Order: sequence, then C-alpha cells, then structure tokens
Amino acid sequence: MELGLVGLGKMGGNMRERIRRAGHTVIGYDRNPDVSDVQSLEELVSKLKGPRVLWVMVPAGAATQATIDELAALLEPGDIVVDGGNSRWTDDEKHAVELGLKGIGFVDCGVSGGIWGLENGYALMYGGSAENVAKVQPVFDALKPEGDFGSVHAGKVGAGHFAKMVHNGIEYAMMQAYAEGWELLEAVQSVTDVREVFRSWQEGTVIRSWLLDLAVNALDDDEHLDHLKGYAEDSGEGRWTVEAAIDNAVPLPAITASLFARFASRQDDSPQMKMIAALRNQFGGHAVEKN
Repeated sequence: MELGLVGLGKMGGNMRERIRRAGHTVIGYDRNPDVSDVQSLEELVSKLKGPRVLWVMVPAGAATQATIDELAALLEPGDIVVDGGNSRWTDDEKHAVELGLKGIGFVDCGVSGGIWGLENGYALMYGGSAENVAKVQPVFDALKPEGDFGSVHAGKVGAGHFAKMVHNGIEYAMMQAYAEGWELLEAVQSVTDVREVFRSWQEGTVIRSWLLDLAVNALDDDEHLDHLKGYAEDSGEGRWTVEAAIDNAVPLPAITASLFARFASRQDDSPQMKMIAALRNQFGGHAVEKN
C-alpha cells in the first residue's frame, strides 16, 4: 500500500525504512529538507492515490494539532489520519470528531521501540473503528515485531494512546526500581563489582528484562555513570497516567513515586530537603550542612 508519513525524526525516519523494507511505498515529509521526500504537506497529499493514509509522527500537543488541522484542509472523505506520536488520549477523541465532520477517518497508535525499532520492530497499540484499522493494517503488520504478538487493536479511539500511556507509566516505575537498586549496591563497601551483579541478573532471575539489558549496556559504557548528570526529564505520559489514576480512583503508588523522583532529580538543592533538615535539627538537634 501507499503511506504518507509526516515527521522523519529518530522514530519516523526508521519507521519509514522498516515499512519500505516490507514492500510498501512510503512518501515522507519533514521540515528538514535533507530527510524529506517532498517539500510540503500539500505536495505529499498530491502524490498519494485516494483513499489516502497519512501517518503523523510529530511531537504531541501544538505540533500534532497544527499538522492535523492542515491535513484536514487537504484530505478528502474516505482518507485516514493516524496519529502515532505520544498524544494524550483526550486529544484523540477531539481529533476524531474534527476529522469525522469532513468524512476523514482517524486512528490513534501508541508506538514503542525507540531507536531499536528498525531492526527489532515496534510494539503497537492502536484505537479506532475496525473499518479504519483494517485500512492501516498492512502498515501495522510491517512495523510490528516478528511473531504473533507485538501489536493490538486496543479499542475505541483513544485506547491506543491510553494503553501506551500506561505502558510508559509502568516503564517509569521499572526504571526507578533498577536505579534505586543500583544506587544501594554502589553505596555499600562489601559489593565490589556492581556492574557484574547487574549482569548476573540477566539470566535466570525474575527481574530480567530488556531494561536490565540496557542498564548493563550503560554500565559497560560508563561503569559508575560518572559522566552523567542525575537529571531525568519526563515526556508527560507519566503525569497523564497519574492523573488518570486519580480520575478513576486507582492507586498507583510505585508509578506516582517514580514520577516525583524525576521532579526531584531537577533540583540541585532541594527546598524540601532544606525543610526536612531544619525540622530534624529543631526536634532532635541533628546536624545540618550549610552553604
């Protein structure tokens, strides 16, 4: 089939290549002319035969909204837009209504795989009507990992991004657990080779995972992570996961704590810890460190 792909960054560029390897035609557009196949969205749409499928792979929020707005003015009834970025599921519902008024279908797709997806395949979680999903299915099949698993029609519009959001929330908590264990091992004098302890966990343990493999890779590159600053951003999906948990009265203590730990990582001199130190000094006479 033919596919128009908007956004050819780290993920989109590799996705274009993987889909092409599966024998499909992909025409890509990016604001960077060095990687783009066409010069504009208008040219991209003109080169595709109807009914068209346009896959949007740009940052969530304003960039996605602007792209969908422009496509809505260019596409025709029967065409389909797929949002494969990290959009909030509530935005999907809005986009589906806006496009639906013009007879344009909409599918949301959470994509996991990062820079490894080109060779390993991408885990896909998509939402939308069965009719619209069927029109995009050849692309889903091209992108997914080999085997019976790795992709799922999660439900209605918004379900794909909601599932990916929860996936990322779980990822936050898993990474935090590995990080806390690593710091504790590094802190004690009796453990003399923390990197090899992590490596030993890769086989036969209940905590083995791809994230553990990646942790070992990182320690092989920099055994004590001396060259990194302890600062971690969040893409927004961890926040949305916690907000959804509050809305649905679902307790998520581990995921919530991992999100707050990222916030703490951005404070060179934590105001909260200043208050805790002051209180410990007041009630117990505990020593404090001063600037």
